[in-house]
Amino acid sequence: MPSRDQVHYFGAGPAPLPTPVLEEASKVLLNYNDSGVGITEISHRSPDANAILAHTQSCLRKLLDIPESDGPDGYQIMFLQGGGSGEFSAVVYHMVSLWLARLTTRKQQGLDNEVQKMKLDYLVTGSWSLKASQEAARLVGSEHVNVVTDSRKHNDGKFGVIPSQDSWTPTNHADDVALTYYCDNETVDGVEFPSAPDGPNLVADMSSNFLSRPVDVRKHVAIFGGAQKNVGTTGITIAIVSNSILPPHAGMADSKLLRKLGLPVGPIVLDWPTIAKNNSLYNTLPIFDVWIAGQVMQRLLDQSPEDQSPRIATQAAESNKKADMLYSILDSSDVYSVVPDKSVRSRMNICLRIKGGDAEAEKAFLKGAESRGLLGLKGHRSVGGIRISNYNAVPVAAAEKLAQYLKDFAKEQEG
Repeated sequence: MPSRDQVHYFGAGPAPLPTPVLEEASKVLLNYNDSGVGITEISHRSPDANAILAHTQSCLRKLLDIPESDGPDGYQIMFLQGGGSGEFSAVVYHMVSLWLARLTTRKQQGLDNEVQKMKLDYLVTGSWSLKASQEAARLVGSEHVNVVTDSRKHNDGKFGVIPSQDSWTPTNHADDVALTYYCDNETVDGVEFPSAPDGPNLVADMSSNFLSRPVDVRKHVAIFGGAQKNVGTTGITIAIVSNSILPPHAGMADSKLLRKLGLPVGPIVLDWPTIAKNNSLYNTLPIFDVWIAGQVMQRLLDQSPEDQSPRIATQAAESNKKADMLYSILDSSDVYSVVPDKSVRSRMNICLRIKGGDAEAEKAFLKGAESRGLLGLKGHRSVGGIRISNYNAVPVAAAEKLAQYLKDFAKEQEG
């Protein structure tokens, strides 16, 4: 049986965690803070749990330079359950309610006709943004969902590009737009936005590149991400939400009015105002998962100079270094073909085919990788191929070992 240091895992999620964090976790599971009680046993409303929550929120603010204020310029950091898929729904529930509340401050009559104008703008650049747009259509009706761009229409029916902005078709009137939605990094398809797009009420799914590079938080009204890629264990979703779209700085539509107009009313556990008001403790929060995230974030801070802004820049440099090394090898051999266009290649999820998708060659690659302790390299079941997930906890040494295997395998195939 191999030891942990003999294996390097490149799975897309759940993803590897830093070994020191797991070692400490094994201790606190039995006895947290010398209390004689394990961390999964303590009350989520206890002083210890509140301290864990506050520490994790503080670390995240420092890493991404998230404004802290009770005013409209501040942002709330919330921990929810339901994963990124749950937030596909939460985003729609909240932003539609917000849009309707703003509408009623301008008009009280003819709301039925005005609601017909409401649009949710989606940039569909991969499997996850597609699913998000489909959930929006399920909740409010496809007539309210405007697909600003669909990458498949520009790439022979497949994802792998982000079309030029001059081809996008955003909703004409900003007042009609409840949200503009994009997925910053598409885990399945290996596509990453070079920078954040523009659009009214900008919302981002950053599940698979969260804490891998600086983010212009102030450009967004909301950012969310599942923790199981770069942050921690499966079980919590992190949402960074602007105070400007939360009470008391923003009103929300009455549930009776939403129902009357045929618009959805979401479950209370996905209700951002409720979660924010209760500091993520409206229902039982898996505090162990928050602790894991806090430990991962603290490690990132410890690796970063205190005078550096944003503090995540150190990790961003390491992520870029690993990705550049791997892509340079892939580009140097005809054995490999990277799937996405070079201009939008993901630093986190490197998707490729071997010999143009030769099934036997790809099986041989995976078998050879496994023999060297390089695991989790099989592509997503919906697209096949090979996928190298270059998350934060993958050390440079692991990327170097994989890089050497890429060279050796290419040499064998070329010979």
